[in-house]
Amino acid sequence: MPKKKSKQKWSQGVTDNSDAMDLEGGVFKQRSAKKIADSLKHSAEESPRRKATAFQSAMSMLTFYINRAGKQLSKSRLSRLERAKDELRHDFGKQPKR
Repeated sequence: MPKKKSKQKWSQGVTDNSDAMDLEGGVFKQRSAKKIADSLKHSAEESPRRKATAFQSAMSMLTFYINRAGKQLSKSRLSRLERAKDELRHDFGKQPKR
């Protein structure tokens, strides 16, 4: 028998049920890389469920989103999300801001 297709993608299940952290709604759709980074930082620092450092959790969630969205992201959104990575690094003192 063929497998029954799930209406929900596995990545959505990870996002919904992950123990990593809870995100603010629409965080990745914001127009500012700084606002995305600030929201991720806040969520990571406030989460009692994360298993890694706040920086690692925030960066992992951002990278997960970029990888899962893949070719569906426009160049401008991808660029904004990549800038958000730089903002996160700066906010956590991992890289000086240019």
